[in-house]
Amino acid sequence: MPIRKVIRIDDDKCDGCGLCVPACAEGAIQIVNGKARLVSETYCDGLGNCLGECPQGAITIEEREAPAFDPDAVKRHLEDKKTEPGIQSLPVAPDSPQPFRGCPGAMARELRPNRAASEPVTSGSVPTSPQLGNWPIQLHLVPTYAPYFENARLLIAADCAPFAMPDFHSSMLAGRILLIGCPKLDDTERYLQKLTAIFSHNEILSVELAFMEVPCCYGLVRLVQIALKDSGKDIPLSLVKIGIRGEVLETIRAEGMTA
Repeated sequence: MPIRKVIRIDDDKCDGCGLCVPACAEGAIQIVNGKARLVSETYCDGLGNCLGECPQGAITIEEREAPAFDPDAVKRHLEDKKTEPGIQSLPVAPDSPQPFRGCPGAMARELRPNRAASEPVTSGSVPTSPQLGNWPIQLHLVPTYAPYFENARLLIAADCAPFAMPDFHSSMLAGRILLIGCPKLDDTERYLQKLTAIFSHNEILSVELAFMEVPCCYGLVRLVQIALKDSGKDIPLSLVKIGIRGEVLETIRAEGMTA
């Protein structure tokens, strides 16, 4: 077996809080008998997104002999769970129409926007219905292997963009899968790892990046460009610069970022 990076969970330090569970996009961690457990080494990519979520410092990265990380096995594992990776299933109430699951706010969901309003409308029109097609939307929370990524037109937006742009839903979001993030306030290294993994392991048709005109927002542009290059995928990229008053200042279209 190869020697590679895999997480290690200190059983004595772990108090079973479960914060590490939704942080693992591959569903490699579960709470078993009150303690966090690595379900399978083949599900662990060794990137360590779960490390910062443990308040007890019970999770570390170590190099040891372990089976190779298997993206296909992860996909099958997540499909079998039919839920956000790593979320522990809880008992179902007898009168509950749907299973009740832990951390429902982080559960991966495919939404169904109004089909009649699924195409962008003319500039200046008032949006009549929400066009959000997926949940969660925050880049740290979204699972790498979410089913809605397959053959998706992806919209990556700076946190401020939807608030600045009054017709964001109708002019930009319709027909796209949304991810949001802030390069100023969030962990950009984790952003880079997550974006690279999403581009690498899914068939993304196109990427559109909506960023604000303020200087700090250009960091998001650079992250997306690096992630596309590192993924090895030839995915068309469009950059849309938005002014602080909500107007589109510039649109740049590129054929791909693999060069």
